[in-house]
Amino acid sequence: MADFTEVLRGRRMVRNYREDPVPEEVIERIVAVVRRAPSAGFSQGHRIVVVTDPVKRAELAAVAEPWYLEHGHAPWISRAPVQIVIGVREASYHERYTEADKIESGGGEEIPWPVPFWWFDSGALFTLIQLAAANEGLASGLYSPAFPDELAALSAIAGLADDVALTAVVTVGYPADEPADRAAKLAKRRKPIDDLVTWLR
Repeated sequence: MADFTEVLRGRRMVRNYREDPVPEEVIERIVAVVRRAPSAGFSQGHRIVVVTDPVKRAELAAVAEPWYLEHGHAPWISRAPVQIVIGVREASYHERYTEADKIESGGGEEIPWPVPFWWFDSGALFTLIQLAAANEGLASGLYSPAFPDELAALSAIAGLADDVALTAVVTVGYPADEPADRAAKLAKRRKPIDDLVTWLR
């Protein structure tokens, strides 16, 4: 296991993979984080689909990759040997928050959800998957189409249930060589910590 600081340093978006397959036991360790991912009230609404089948991976790429190719990017979705479809079942949250203990603490009715925590928790799961991949020496990326018909197509390919919303797809694999100046370019764009963190001492 790597030191957490090194794992965190390895967490970055990658759009260039080698086509080497990832051992199944490694993938199993990565996706096992779903059981430790945050979910409001322990609703456990996370759902993920691991796609390693070459035909299914190609189908996912055929939906999502054309935009990148049209904008000058090299193929990357189609090259990733693993795609992890992240879904969330909103109903799990409503079911949990209409159980007796939650209704009693909520004044007799379900909370109004000013923050839809199913989306919040789905983003947290994505970060855990990225960190788990980095811990295995792997790279990861993310895509999620902006158009409802494309999102529906990805959901259908992945076989998600009708009550599960697809939030994003994580690409995972061994990173291919990146441009030598990429890290330097990103470092220049990184905002100072004081722009991002406010202290109320």
